[in-house]
Amino acid sequence: MDSVLVIAKSWITAFLVIVIFTILYMAANYLLRRNTTGSTDRSLIRQIMLLIIVFTGILILILSFPWPGNLRSQIGSLLGIIISGVFAFSSATFIGNMLAGILLRLINNFKSGDFITVEDYFGRVSERGLFHTELQTVNRDLITLPNLFLATKPVEVTRSSGTFLTCEVSLGYDVSRIKIEKCLLEAAEKAGLQDAFVLITELGDFSVVYEIHGLLRDVKRVVTAKSQLNGAILDALHEADIEIVSPNFMNQRQTGETIFIPAKEKIIEKEVATKAAEDVIFDKANEAENIENRKQRLLEVEDKIKSLQAEIKDCSDLDLKNKLTENLEKHKVIKEKMIANIANKLDELENKN
Repeated sequence: MDSVLVIAKSWITAFLVIVIFTILYMAANYLLRRNTTGSTDRSLIRQIMLLIIVFTGILILILSFPWPGNLRSQIGSLLGIIISGVFAFSSATFIGNMLAGILLRLINNFKSGDFITVEDYFGRVSERGLFHTELQTVNRDLITLPNLFLATKPVEVTRSSGTFLTCEVSLGYDVSRIKIEKCLLEAAEKAGLQDAFVLITELGDFSVVYEIHGLLRDVKRVVTAKSQLNGAILDALHEADIEIVSPNFMNQRQTGETIFIPAKEKIIEKEVATKAAEDVIFDKANEAENIENRKQRLLEVEDKIKSLQAEIKDCSDLDLKNKLTENLEKHKVIKEKMIANIANKLDELENKN
């Protein structure tokens, strides 16, 4: 009978531990999400705290059983050895990625929605976690990169103020350089690029290599703008009766052979309007950027609330104080709505595949 009571007591204790730590986990998850929204990367704080809660709960659950004799201390020692071994063997990955995530957050050289290039990987940042960073590529696919990889490799970040697009074309020596440069500059202007310039990068055996550079202010349309630049170059060169073919072919062509320039369309009034490629390709990254913008606006609202609270404290005019208090309450309501909205958007983003 006593053994049955001991077993029942152990199971009840285990059940209570599970219930308590489940409630603690849910409460911590809710409070951390609410308190960190708009002020920091919630994953960076929540994942650390929740991980500590889970490990603590498992440890207490194991130690709560009425182990006979010295078995409790032996189990405690064994758990200590296991935990130490796990941390030792995973230091290069688990702890390394965690520390790299903290380092990247401190450096803060890119944020959600930014275009970055790391070695052969290019895309927009769609998620920043404690252990990994997620990129959405031009194929709309998601790539998960360990933070340790990003911390040890050069990361090229496309500046939000604008980036230069480049296109390279090889043309023969029989075409005037001035004529080609004029066509390339016209193409850059037609593609919506600013401060364009042409560089001659190589004088080859059969051709000259030209590069057109132009500043794109709206970096969100970098993929579309690159395509538009290529198309504008084709149109400009063809309209100027400049062939774009293999240099070897041009030098070996027999007299009287057909000129390889497409025939002009009779009616070209307006290009067909299509949805920007970036809106379809980088849907998750766009949502992540919108969330970051909402967080920034939330910080502005919080600063306004602090300012109003200081004004109310120093105000002696009763009427003005009432107006400031009313304004303060409105901003508090706005803050609560924004926090709830950001939390909902974050949940939708986490569930988006």
